[in-house]
Amino acid sequence: MAGRRFDTCFFERYAQISLETLLGAEYAGLVNEDRPDLQMPDHSLGIEVTRAMEPRKEVAQDLLKEMAGLPADDKDEVSQIISSGYGYGLQDGKYIGHLEYEYWRLALPLRRIIESKVGKVGSGFYGEFDEYGLYIFCKDNLSYNDVILTMEYTSDLQRHLDLKYSKMYLSLIDKLYVCDLSEVDRTLRPTKCTSYDISRKMCKEFFLQSLQ
Repeated sequence: MAGRRFDTCFFERYAQISLETLLGAEYAGLVNEDRPDLQMPDHSLGIEVTRAMEPRKEVAQDLLKEMAGLPADDKDEVSQIISSGYGYGLQDGKYIGHLEYEYWRLALPLRRIIESKVGKVGSGFYGEFDEYGLYIFCKDNLSYNDVILTMEYTSDLQRHLDLKYSKMYLSLIDKLYVCDLSEVDRTLRPTKCTSYDISRKMCKEFFLQSLQ
């Protein structure tokens, strides 16, 4: 397993499954493509999936995280997590699989990744869609105020672009924030942002389905 090429499709599947489960059947038709990662076949919606975290991580700390939280009384779950190489959301977010570690290691912090993705959508890099969405896996917890500030920052960046994101999905281990970027206004708060709780059981279901 250690020599297997890292497969980012796991996270794209995880994103699609979480959207369909939490937001409904309107997301069921998304297919895994490229530029952007999730697309409706009729080009009514295209969603780019990415990740954000601080790149400064010590290998020793990650090793400890890999060892932490493993339920010694559940041999099947331990075996499944280790063999898959992933662990997003499992063990209350304490476990990081060896394949998943590569995903986070290559990530950029939130501000920088948003700048990059806004630039790409504005340039036409993702092709022509009626609506664009940006799904970001956030390893660090964000407060509600952090989310609102992120919405405002993204809206300011793309304010004068012809092509822009109308939705942003911020995925934490235990919560999904769905942000309407078309209705961001600093002077007329609150902006439109809805949060959806993700239980540990749901995390496990998302994880297992994403491996298929």
